[in-house]
Amino acid sequence: MDRSSLLQLIQEQQLDPENTGFIGADTFTGLVHSHELPLDPAKLDMLVALAQSNERGQVCYQELVDLISSKRSSSFKRAIANGQRALPRDGLLDEPGLGVYKRFVRYVAYEILPCEVDRRWYFYRHRSCPPPVFMASVTLAQIIVFLCYGARLNKWVLQTYHPEYMKSPLVYHPGHRARAWRFLTYMFMHVGLEQLGFNALLQLMIGVPLEMVHGVLRISLLYLAGVLAGSLTVSITDMRAPVVGGSGGVYALCSAHLANVVMNWAGMRCPYKLLRMVLALVCMSSEVGRAVWLRFSPPLPSSGPQPSFMAHLAGAVVGVSMGLTILRSYEERLQDQCGWWVVLLAYGTFLLFAIFWNIFAYDLLGAHIPPPP
Repeated sequence: MDRSSLLQLIQEQQLDPENTGFIGADTFTGLVHSHELPLDPAKLDMLVALAQSNERGQVCYQELVDLISSKRSSSFKRAIANGQRALPRDGLLDEPGLGVYKRFVRYVAYEILPCEVDRRWYFYRHRSCPPPVFMASVTLAQIIVFLCYGARLNKWVLQTYHPEYMKSPLVYHPGHRARAWRFLTYMFMHVGLEQLGFNALLQLMIGVPLEMVHGVLRISLLYLAGVLAGSLTVSITDMRAPVVGGSGGVYALCSAHLANVVMNWAGMRCPYKLLRMVLALVCMSSEVGRAVWLRFSPPLPSSGPQPSFMAHLAGAVVGVSMGLTILRSYEERLQDQCGWWVVLLAYGTFLLFAIFWNIFAYDLLGAHIPPPP
């Protein structure tokens, strides 16, 4: 039902004869049942909760329109939360007779969302089209690129030690800073099978569920922001080092999700969350430690510095700041939140600083960068 047809129906039924801007929840619920309107049970439950947060048992017309059109604002979500205890339906874990895909959707809801209202909202309005194509496409592209270079170099572990590896047009190298695409395309190259496997596993286990819940636009923005921040941070803090791997984007997704779980610990219903949190932190810390070891104590002779580990840390910072803001704003408009604009301003300031640094600082500081391959 669109906004115009809803307005017409309300006017025809004279649900708001005095034009107060409020409609009785019981009256509207009766209208839904009598006209057999296609409104799913979760939205009816939320309508009741929304009305119960009002002293007169009424719902604002604009909030009703937002509910029908699947749009929510911060004030709308707060109003829903105020009436949450009176929601008549049981939790999603008690939902019987679900197929395999709907059980997976329910699993994703409990893995990602900390609030039962949000989980129910997502479960009932989720559609399989469009599928979560971004993370799957990025992972597939990374695997194809790795296989191509592995077959070409006949090397599958520690590929960066091969003299031909750094000649790839995808790798970020400080000597090729003018080729701006390298600040992003380095995410398709990996040190070896171990790094690719770690990143691909996290992208599919965490990135795909996040994309299913929050949408391709938000998750792709977060991932690419982590990738870009990773290469720019390396160009500032580790000026002689190249960068490969999608770890900046992966750590942005993982750190955002872990921070969201910690901040909503009581509401998260995912099983064994403490054990899984510890395992995730151990794995992420181990990957950073491995990157530090390869950077400063290379196990094989090399013609130049090995890839930097700073992209991992930069991605984590992006995840805790920008990513956490996105994940805490499920089905809310980011542009209506002050915190979102603060994060964007901080990220934009960092980008401008990094651009000027790459243009002027290398010459002013007399940095001795290795010759580009």
